[in-house]
Amino acid sequence: MPGEKLRALLTEEDISRIIEMAWEDRTSFDAIKANYGMTEPDIKALMKTHLKRGSYVLWRKRVSGRVTKHQKLRDPNVSRAYSPSQYKMKSNK
Repeated sequence: MPGEKLRALLTEEDISRIIEMAWEDRTSFDAIKANYGMTEPDIKALMKTHLKRGSYVLWRKRVSGRVTKHQKLRDPNVSRAYSPSQYKMKSNK
């Protein structure tokens, strides 16, 4: 399966970021695919592997039917994947 080979090439940092993006309401599966080459079924498999069962079930309930997770269903006026204030500022100390 191509998704398994792709997942084997991901670093722990990549996996962490994909999980973070998958939980975000505004980040579509298409945005994850553009950044990491993973399809929606690949993302679901990764989440199922790396989350506790209860967390995976909660995530699936959260994203099922959510318009913002599917680029084709989104309002065309929403062109960004996240809010500019969403990410933490990194300190240069």
